[in-house]
Amino acid sequence: MNSPPQILIIEDEIAIADTIAYALKKEGFAPQHCELGEDALSKLRQDCYSLAILDVGLPDLSGFEVCRRLRTFSNLPVIFLTARSDEVDRIVGLEIGADDYMVKPFSPRELVARVRVILRRAVGSVISASSESSPRFQIDEASHRAWFGGELLDLTRYEYLLLKALLSRPEQVFTRGQLMEQVWAGAEESADRTVDTHVKTLRAKLRAACPHVDPIQTHRGLGYSIGRFS
Repeated sequence: MNSPPQILIIEDEIAIADTIAYALKKEGFAPQHCELGEDALSKLRQDCYSLAILDVGLPDLSGFEVCRRLRTFSNLPVIFLTARSDEVDRIVGLEIGADDYMVKPFSPRELVARVRVILRRAVGSVISASSESSPRFQIDEASHRAWFGGELLDLTRYEYLLLKALLSRPEQVFTRGQLMEQVWAGAEESADRTVDTHVKTLRAKLRAACPHVDPIQTHRGLGYSIGRFS
């Protein structure tokens, strides 16, 4: 059974955070809460989230600074919350990487609706391996970069191509020969040794990004597949 999407609420006003968390839980999400920007960045580096709801006016760091730092290691979707409606704030927030912007007071139901829209849009804008319920795979073909659970993966060229090949058909079992053809294209190496070695290193990097998930499945005597992860 798939776990619900994890949403991090970064908000120092407890009453507002509780209201958001209640609305998210009712709609099947799994919210977590922290009050400080530094704590949020620590959580975002260590755990897998589908989206962050970020207050601009935090006690330690501004929400803008949190978002700037987040964008150095993750493309996780972000919705800003603010008590101000100034156009300049909205522009700055969007320019540094926010996906949406809501002014307080706001409707919790509308916020949840926007969360759903952003998650659907994020899945549709990249190669994705399934629904919104688990850490997402994301591929940026233009830059040859990949993310898992919002974490940018430090992949070699062949690890990137191997992941892309597996994600092209989630749950399909690829033989070693098929992977050699797609990834190494004519290299005169042992298919077993080459593919197995790269699967091992790729799997380790995916586990480092999301320790509780092992998306690559080994099929003895057949090959490898990747599960459906959003």
